Amino acid sequence: KPAGDCLPCHSLLLLCNHSLNLCNFIPDIDECRTIPEACRGDMVCVNQNGGYLCVPRTNPVYRSPYLSPYSNVYPPPPAPGPVPNYPTVTRPLICRFGFQLDENNQCADVDECASDSHQCNPTQICINTEGGYTCSCTEGYWLLEGQCLDIDECRYGYCQQLCANVPGSYSCTCNPGFTLNDDGRSCQDVNECTSENPCTQTCVNTYGSFLCRCEPGYELEADGVNCSDCLTSWVSGRGSGVLYIFPCFSHSLIPCVLDINECEIRNFTCTSQQTCFNIPGEYKCLDPVRCEEPYLQINENRCMCPAENPGCRDQPFTILYRVMDMVSGRSVPSDIFQMQATTRYPGAYYIFQIKSGNEGREFYMRQTGPISATLVMTRPVKGPRTIELDLEMITVNTVINFRGSSVIRLRIFVSQYSF
Repeated sequence: KPAGDCLPCHSLLLLCNHSLNLCNFIPDIDECRTIPEACRGDMVCVNQNGGYLCVPRTNPVYRSPYLSPYSNVYPPPPAPGPVPNYPTVTRPLICRFGFQLDENNQCADVDECASDSHQCNPTQICINTEGGYTCSCTEGYWLLEGQCLDIDECRYGYCQQLCANVPGSYSCTCNPGFTLNDDGRSCQDVNECTSENPCTQTCVNTYGSFLCRCEPGYELEADGVNCSDCLTSWVSGRGSGVLYIFPCFSHSLIPCVLDINECEIRNFTCTSQQTCFNIPGEYKCLDPVRCEEPYLQINENRCMCPAENPGCRDQPFTILYRVMDMVSGRSVPSDIFQMQATTRYPGAYYIFQIKSGNEGREFYMRQTGPISATLVMTRPVKGPRTIELDLEMITVNTVINFRGSSVIRLRIFVSQYSF
């Protein structure tokens, strides 16, 4: 092109060579294509003649393809080709903890108990669960700090009468005159009169025992079983505390009997520390009550075992001392003493029993109400004799899981006379 027609060289499109009288065309460089990441962030690169601009993507001026002289210079993107068929890689099946693959390639529970892979203590039993296991105790034991300890069922009143604790279980038995029921816990009275009839004449069954009675003209002997002719046993005499006594009342003999109360007329030899106690025909000098360890004396006839004392754990909470008299050969059955709880707590029930002193089976406890019982004499007792019974009242509270007891130590002076 003639040099005179050239535009100024600063137009960047033409370069004039006046010496050669020529104008050469210089193409523009698209920096948007040649400079990697010419604009960053939310900026877009827009090529210009001799340079480029970075403008926001939201700028509507540069979004129209007609405003850019190079908007159509880029070829359209190629059409997507077929998806290559790569080989499939099989990943192994992984089971969660407590499971393993079975023969069907499925996750199945691991029985740790059967495979002996558990960590249970030798005193425990293993119970399999889904994905794991638990350690427990057999019946009759309870879990405490990882150990299975025996439950003392006898402390919780599982048996009606006698109970023997054994490892993991317990055994109930009954007092003489009773038999154990099919439930293994309660006791049923035995009717001795129908099963064996130990009496020589008339037999009367009582709760837990029996008594023998004689026909008119006979009296019951000291063994409580045999009867003897009343005329052959009639005697008369004089005692220190009576005037006359006729032991046999089956015939028309009328006894002339007068008891002398030595304690009332102060005709006794008791010391100042002792207490005079009158019984028919005589008297007794009673020593003051002394509480043995670990008991503490509360008053003149009551001892208490403090709960905070470890030695009181299996002992009755209180022991109350009582004294009574009784004539010889008293008719039976006969109610002779009553025992009753002074306080009743919610959820509590009471069991009354003869704890000791009833080896001859002359007595039994008849529960007369929820909180009371009566001591019944079932066999005639001949005097002179001193009987000491421990009458126990057991308190069981299922609400607070409590079991305790109190005892009445009853001393019975049986007179040698029958009036």
